[in-house]
Amino acid sequence: MVEKLSENDYISIGVYFALVLAVGLWSTFRPNRGSTTGYFLAGKTMHWFPVGASIFASNVGAPMFIGLAGTAAASGIACAIYEWHAVFLLVALGWIFVPVYVASGCYTMPEYLKKRFGGVRLRIYLSVLTLFLYVLTRISAEIYSGALFMQKLLGWNLFACVGIILLVTALYTVVGGLAAVIYTDTLQTIILLIGSCILFISSMIDVGGWAAFVEKYMRAASNQTLRHPDNYSCGLPRHDSFHIWRDPIDGDLPWTGTVFGLTMLGMWVWCTDQLMVQRCLSAKNMSHSKGGTVFAAAMKITTFFLFIVPGMVSRIFFPDEIACSDPVSCDEVCGNTAGCSNMAYPLLVLRKLPEGIRGVMLAALLAALMSSLTSIFNSASTMMTLDLWRRFRKRASQAELMIVGRVSVLVLIALSVIWIPIMEQSQGGQLWNYLQTVSACVSPPLCCVFLLALFWNRTTEAGAFWGLMLSTAVGLCRMVLEFVYSAPDCGSGDPDERPLVLSKVNFLHFAIIITIVSLISSVVISLFTEPRAPEKLHRVTWWTRHDQEDAEDSDDSGMESEDETELKGDVRTQGVSSVHPVDVKKEKGIKCCHVIYNWVCGQSDEPKPKVSKEDKILIKQRLTDIGESPDAKKLLNILAALVCVLTVFLLGFFA
Repeated sequence: MVEKLSENDYISIGVYFALVLAVGLWSTFRPNRGSTTGYFLAGKTMHWFPVGASIFASNVGAPMFIGLAGTAAASGIACAIYEWHAVFLLVALGWIFVPVYVASGCYTMPEYLKKRFGGVRLRIYLSVLTLFLYVLTRISAEIYSGALFMQKLLGWNLFACVGIILLVTALYTVVGGLAAVIYTDTLQTIILLIGSCILFISSMIDVGGWAAFVEKYMRAASNQTLRHPDNYSCGLPRHDSFHIWRDPIDGDLPWTGTVFGLTMLGMWVWCTDQLMVQRCLSAKNMSHSKGGTVFAAAMKITTFFLFIVPGMVSRIFFPDEIACSDPVSCDEVCGNTAGCSNMAYPLLVLRKLPEGIRGVMLAALLAALMSSLTSIFNSASTMMTLDLWRRFRKRASQAELMIVGRVSVLVLIALSVIWIPIMEQSQGGQLWNYLQTVSACVSPPLCCVFLLALFWNRTTEAGAFWGLMLSTAVGLCRMVLEFVYSAPDCGSGDPDERPLVLSKVNFLHFAIIITIVSLISSVVISLFTEPRAPEKLHRVTWWTRHDQEDAEDSDDSGMESEDETELKGDVRTQGVSSVHPVDVKKEKGIKCCHVIYNWVCGQSDEPKPKVSKEDKILIKQRLTDIGESPDAKKLLNILAALVCVLTVFLLGFFA
């Protein structure tokens, strides 16, 4: 099933790569790349539009094209709950979580836990766990989804395709830092929206409008299923395909699980994951941070029309392929005995769009893949540098931190390439089940730690840590059972002999169970351990975010030179008039390789400026300011309310 591209399609893809490289490399010539704030937080100069566009593009990766559209093709619109549920969580991110993160002065989520609870084990554990999950789930899912599209449909060599993508993304991510990622994400968001809108409009015209779409989808089944409906009942569309809220017992996405369990899974993705929070921390002020989250929330509403509906339309046009109902025919179609629904969106692109426009959509898929990878690489390198490396190199210089951050990206890329053969051997259904299982088993305990950290001052470090350990152990037990026992094939007639915790407890319901375990264990242990002193809670909880005093930190953070190195590195771009740089003549005859080294590492041969104590106070106040103008605050509150009301209407309309 290899589709040939035309010359115009290749031209479109080539123009796309040229634009991305141009924008990415342009951003590398911006000042302030040689400091932690400049490299990891884009100098805290970002406006609402690039912040929101980067949040959206970082989430809409290749798994959105492959997984979300494929799930919609197989089971209907219920998967829209993942997207519309995120609207409320993005508003919570901007209005509840980010103000506390900014007030605390943290760069990373593990650093916030360190400031809130003290000690080092929570910070190290969260850093290592997040890096591990990035490599095994997010990066692997992006690479697998992109490789699935290119290899199965285009016949391209797997390692050549992935190698080109990784090379381009690594180039501007390593050199430019978060600023390069955000600027290229903004460009890629525009490409995504243009290409997806064209496909949605053209596919709805071809299918005959919404009423015809609903009618035809409910009859979209392969010829083999239609000839033998009793033997291949799993090849028929679900009876509740056009209902978002599904039965709490028999539904594939029970409404009880999506309301309560999905909240904890989504909160990890949107409110406590470094990947999303880092974009908000890069905003120039709190108003732009909130504006970015509202813009991203509005974009999440559109994914129903841009990805879910086209995935379902693809089943109407290509039922024998997308809706194959037995392992033999599915293996012949796409080489996957578990099913071929993951091919829904790519087939629609390649067979329904004209030349040139088809190339734009292929570029859009590459944009989704690359934007997610760059965001993951940058966020992971941030945690590796600020949370782990500086723990062991207590007085690391600014130049050393910049080099470590860039090398971390290269290490992640190498691990990703090593993981590719494993992804190549994985079946699509197993991959998505794997991702859901990992999320349900790991996310809720992490979310509980952050919720207790923000809203219950009595939470102790011991309570948070051991509550996290106990609930994670419970989650790992379920994860092991998932890999040991496999569900019987649909329509095979074989009895389900799996343990009851697998056969009777949906993964979203299990997320509720593990949340309760985490909350109870953390609260009980906290009540039996000594609380953190009030003077150490200034500006690190929701109730103390407006405190004027900084939190006292008598614990060994392992980063005594943190403030000194950061402020020296950032002072050149903060507009402080009292800085007096040392007058030293530039060395002449710098070799070409040395110039390239300085450009890649964001370093300069110019002497570092001297920073007075007063300057440091002014800079720190700017970086931790959560104030807003009354007019901007009122406007943002109205926009957030409108987005939430529209989402509630859609949830009710499709109920």
